[in-house]
Amino acid sequence: MKPLRRWVLKFGPGFARGLRRSRPRPSDRWHLDEMVVRIPGKRMYLWRAVDHEDEVLDMLVQRRRDKRAALRLMRKLLRKQGFAPNLLTTGKLGSYGSAFRHLRLACPHEQGLRANNRAENSHEGVRRRERKMQRFKSAGSAQRFLNMQAAVHNNFNLQRHLISRSTLRAFRAEATARWQGAVAAV
Repeated sequence: MKPLRRWVLKFGPGFARGLRRSRPRPSDRWHLDEMVVRIPGKRMYLWRAVDHEDEVLDMLVQRRRDKRAALRLMRKLLRKQGFAPNLLTTGKLGSYGSAFRHLRLACPHEQGLRANNRAENSHEGVRRRERKMQRFKSAGSAQRFLNMQAAVHNNFNLQRHLISRSTLRAFRAEATARWQGAVAAV
């Protein structure tokens, strides 16, 4: 194994935890979606949850695309975030509806044509990284890599259409300083 990869496997999760702790509470409007990922010839599903500002809330690599997988993602999300959303938007997969009924969530559940574009667009970064890495080697390595990558992405993700160029520069400088502080702490 290459030294850089060993370094990332050893220190990456600590950096990701530190970055997640320093993030403010995410939005209460969540978008959930799943995508197919090929892991050595097998079809796996990457379940992702993002808020309406494109911040990655959580992800889960599963072999199936059924109610159990949707329930596992939702339970993990609720436990990790500590609050229930005010609005859930998903694709038209029936597993989401049955999982929400099972959990007895009181929030509205939107399903519709183009309603979940926020989550669909968030897959682009994963696809790009998947191509650069020449596919993922195992489900565990995909889960580890994508969790670390999501924490870093959230740290540098800014809503460009809402801020001016000078404010964007200041935010990026602040995010870089936080990143350097997290690296120094480990």
